[in-house]
Amino acid sequence: MKTIEQWFSLYGESHQNPTNIKIHKVAVPLIYFSVVALITAIPGLTGLISLSVISLAALIFYFMLSVKLGVVMSLFTGLCIYVAYSISNYVIEIAVAVFVVAWIFQFVGHKVEGKKPSFFDDLSFLLIGPAWVFNPIFSFDK
Repeated sequence: MKTIEQWFSLYGESHQNPTNIKIHKVAVPLIYFSVVALITAIPGLTGLISLSVISLAALIFYFMLSVKLGVVMSLFTGLCIYVAYSISNYVIEIAVAVFVVAWIFQFVGHKVEGKKPSFFDDLSFLLIGPAWVFNPIFSFDK
């Protein structure tokens, strides 16, 4: 398994342009939130089970890379869940709108960058993106 430093190095190769980086700092957490929010919208116990299984799998991945990363992403996931349940009457509409707009910005950022998104090469980068965004604040790779 790659180390967090290796993941960040690979992810950073297609995230050099300052405009693309700024877009990612906003869009990646919004995409993460929208996915969590959409999972919370699955009706009944199925939604709770889906959210638990998916969140647990992602958080295990994060904890395997770094305990600090696992803690930060656990807190961020919890915040996403809280917000999603707080807007439960409109969660699907809001989450879909956020998801679509954030992805449009992501692709604009990569157009500016002149490189394709990292997840085209490896879907694991969909989980690395949020860690990369939070790394300057929490220094997971130190």
